[in-house]
Amino acid sequence: MAGVELARTDLMSRAQAGDGEAFRALTEPHRRELQVHCYRMLGSFQDAEDALQDTMLSAWRGLERFDGRASLRTWLYRIATNRCLDTLRAARRRPAKQWDIPGTEPPEPTGLGEIHWLEPYPDALLDGAITVPLGPEARYEQTESISLAFVTALQILPPRQLAVLVLRDVLGFHTNEVADMLDTTVESIKSALKRARAGMQRRLPVIAAGERRPADDSPAGDSPAEDAIVAKFVSAYESADIDALVDLLTDDVFMTMPPMPLEYRGRDSVARFFAFIFGSVDRFELVPTRANGQPAFGVYRPTPTGTHGVGLFTITLAGDRIGAMTRFEDTVLSIFGLPPSLPSAQ
Repeated sequence: MAGVELARTDLMSRAQAGDGEAFRALTEPHRRELQVHCYRMLGSFQDAEDALQDTMLSAWRGLERFDGRASLRTWLYRIATNRCLDTLRAARRRPAKQWDIPGTEPPEPTGLGEIHWLEPYPDALLDGAITVPLGPEARYEQTESISLAFVTALQILPPRQLAVLVLRDVLGFHTNEVADMLDTTVESIKSALKRARAGMQRRLPVIAAGERRPADDSPAGDSPAEDAIVAKFVSAYESADIDALVDLLTDDVFMTMPPMPLEYRGRDSVARFFAFIFGSVDRFELVPTRANGQPAFGVYRPTPTGTHGVGLFTITLAGDRIGAMTRFEDTVLSIFGLPPSLPSAQ
């Protein structure tokens, strides 16, 4: 153990003297979890990546002022959190997108969403990012706190409350650590946390009550039971079979499609939307992946010029049915390493 500390001290001395390789060796172990932290706060993969780059640049430029009073990890979280707060306060959000397919109009939505900047997060980038040891104050399961429902709910909170809740209840930092990160008092942090918890309670009453989510009958990720439901979904979607798809939905299924604010709630409403989509398409091709701990699919449409990507779908299971769906634009396919078009069949 003493040898490890000696090596870390040597790396720090070299990094503070301007050794870039030493700096990368010190910070790389924290990079993935910091990116997830920025994603939780900002709800956008691209914004999180930008905030992470700003964090690393600021850390490099300010490393000579790092005095070791807090751990390097805590110091990096301080920088990352404040970079995210700067982004949130600047309100430089991408605007909501309107329906833009000429000559067609979608069914009347049941509502219009506020969080139109939401983007998915690839499960492939979660390896090593949500298994880090948490502080004693953590209240949420790490897999739950990366779900699309949770990240969406966070975006409703005012920036300071959002930061406090993530640092305290998701990551488990002590109140005094959070106060130091945000340059404020312990009393201020306690007040903000109380308001943030109340906000999350209204949005996600089950998982915001400070208790673990009760076990339900939804299948575990990548289990045979999940695979069976996913196979039915893929079959129904690829064949544009509206009846088979609707049979998989819960009565209160909820569908969103950022950056468009359109929301459809309830089986009948979602059925009307898919009847509209399937009405002009004979079939689709789906390429499986995973996003935010949920099954996800690159959606491709055959055309005379090739099979082109038209979006990415995530589904949230509720028991043996689908309780929520989120449709993202084709611009997110590259985040998942999915091609813009599929190769032609030989």
